[in-house]
Amino acid sequence: MADEYILAIDQGTTSTRLLLFDRDGRAVASAAQELKQHYPQPGWVEHDVEEIWQSFPPLAERLFASTSVRPDQIAAIGVTNQRETTVIWHRSTGQPIARAIVWQDRRTSDFCRQHAAKDPWLYERTGLVLDPYFCATKIRWLLDHVAGARTAAEKGELAFGTIDSYLLWRLTNGQVHATDVSNASRSLLLNLHAVAWDDELTAFFDIPKSLLPEVLPSSHRYGVTAGLNFLPDGIPITGVAGDQQAALFGQRCFSPGEAKCTYGTGAFFLMHTGSEPKLGRHRLVATLAATTGPTAEYALEGSIFIAGAAVQWLRDGLHLIARSADVEPLARQASMDEEVIFVPALVGLGAPHWVPEARGTIFGLTRATTAADLARAALESVALQVVDLEHACRQDAGLELADLRVDGGMVANEFFVQMQADLLGRTVVRSGTAEATALGAAFLAGLQVGFWPDRNALRALPGDRKSYAPAMDEAARHRRISAWRRAVQTTVQHYRSDATSP
Repeated sequence: MADEYILAIDQGTTSTRLLLFDRDGRAVASAAQELKQHYPQPGWVEHDVEEIWQSFPPLAERLFASTSVRPDQIAAIGVTNQRETTVIWHRSTGQPIARAIVWQDRRTSDFCRQHAAKDPWLYERTGLVLDPYFCATKIRWLLDHVAGARTAAEKGELAFGTIDSYLLWRLTNGQVHATDVSNASRSLLLNLHAVAWDDELTAFFDIPKSLLPEVLPSSHRYGVTAGLNFLPDGIPITGVAGDQQAALFGQRCFSPGEAKCTYGTGAFFLMHTGSEPKLGRHRLVATLAATTGPTAEYALEGSIFIAGAAVQWLRDGLHLIARSADVEPLARQASMDEEVIFVPALVGLGAPHWVPEARGTIFGLTRATTAADLARAALESVALQVVDLEHACRQDAGLELADLRVDGGMVANEFFVQMQADLLGRTVVRSGTAEATALGAAFLAGLQVGFWPDRNALRALPGDRKSYAPAMDEAARHRRISAWRRAVQTTVQHYRSDATSP
């Protein structure tokens, strides 16, 4: 048993990655393949799932060539995936009826606008807003626009799934059509309270229930590998979760009030809220967290549109830095007397403000303002958006944040992480691995086969996590937050005449 490993499949929006984890939760080997993006029309984004699947044999070959680990030493497989990306395929052949519609795709915007009156009902039942982001409108579009699809679906000849479901189907040679609760909760078809497909929701979207996969816990014996040319038969597939819920689990956020934030191009803040869904006035997304048994676990989620993208804008738009890593030394040079505030609404404001028409603004410019001041303001804008999300989560969930676990590209910037702790007024814990998402999938798979005995064992695993305690004076913190919120409200009022305080 000592020489066994967990294989994590991390199928993301821009790449597919395979990673091997040992019993200490360390990634001992990995291999990645970039994924081609297809843009057939403005606002449309597609993936070729056959291309995704065909990348697995060479990826596995590279993975095992880089390590002494053998395929027969894999104890179990965990899968994590880009959420909401929608695939429909033929049950008889496994071939998709069309390219997958990616979560970013906006082709169903008109349907969402036409049915906006249903939004409160949908939010109460699913925890989601009516938006092209989620699966249901994508499924309906495919059934209505691919020749013969609706007829075939009504005959039970087609299967729908998010990418995890499609991979399960292929990994098991068509024996398993299933998904986990976290992915299912992103569909607009799952009753958040009953944790089951909802007849009224499927009727509203005109989707035959025969299309839908079985909904199972995230840690579960889904099936075993069969008929593959890159892995032996019989390896159990025992963990599945959507990427952000997998990261929450990988960060060991198992209890109410524990939260993580992943900083990429945007940022995803998730707080574990316990065994009951929390719906509140800020309309944060309520979602199923990854589960290890029949008891439902929930989270509140807020998405920030601009995080690492703010640094990219400094680099590519303003040409203030040559590399993203240059933002840290530049921001350290900023004058504390120049209180520049950047509201990064470059593509609108997300949660908890929800003002898509807003645009970016900069306050406090003087003749003395420098590139360093702008760099600091850009980093501060990301941290302050997280402060707003944490405040909204506490209000909606009625929970206090214990600390904030952070991961993603931006947390390599120690100046930024300390800034986040200062402005949040709480300890921030930086993950010891850049692979929190894949690690979460590995944890879910390993728990099911006894690779790790329980969640306490996961908490006790070694790691080089680093804590950052807040060091900013409380009065100064309140001044910065108050100034930020005035700037946000001014921006909202400028772009939306009916705006009220968030």
